[in-house]
Amino acid sequence: MTQFVNHSHPEFGPVNHKRIARLMKILGIQGIHPKKKLSVPNQEHLIYPYLLKGVVINRPNQVWSTDITYIPMRRGFCYLVAIVDWYTRLIISWKLSVTLEIDFCIQALHEALQQGQPEIMNSDQGSQFTSPQYTQILKEKAIQISMDGKGAWRDNVFVERLWRSVKYEEVYIKAYASVAEARAGIGNYFTFYNTKRPHQALDGKTPDAAYSNPLQLPAAA
Repeated sequence: MTQFVNHSHPEFGPVNHKRIARLMKILGIQGIHPKKKLSVPNQEHLIYPYLLKGVVINRPNQVWSTDITYIPMRRGFCYLVAIVDWYTRLIISWKLSVTLEIDFCIQALHEALQQGQPEIMNSDQGSQFTSPQYTQILKEKAIQISMDGKGAWRDNVFVERLWRSVKYEEVYIKAYASVAEARAGIGNYFTFYNTKRPHQALDGKTPDAAYSNPLQLPAAA
């Protein structure tokens, strides 16, 4: 546990963590740390209903899902967005960013749509995914928009499982020194995940094999 010690400055008097916090607030200074809540709704954006309750998902490109997570590095952090095919678990596209601005989510979406098109795109209610810039792209492609219930992470469970895998099998054991190093490491891991890592739910097939050659596999309802 961090312990704070009072110090005295010859000109400014006692200096402790409470005074530092007060001065930082006055000056508008914030510490550099990942935001606790990455999916912050924008009250002006339209929220779409969750469309997947009770739906039998039994083929590639029926449902894609997307989400954002933070990636810790040796110094600082960055943000990762990925788009995943729900049925096969294939990572269709992904991008890293040092901010939560919408640009990297738009880039990931455009890259994914160059490879295919889902019937439904599912996400949480974060402002990046509810933004008219983002939803308009989906509407122009006649893609149905589905959004998780507020705080209902289970509605996007396959992406949550992906975050757990990439962090415990790659990110936490590497301690990247830079965003470039993080991009290379995560890229290598996702290539392994898509093409080499078998999934029990896919009858031992890899996501790439299941996506490229759809078989009669158990439905992921």
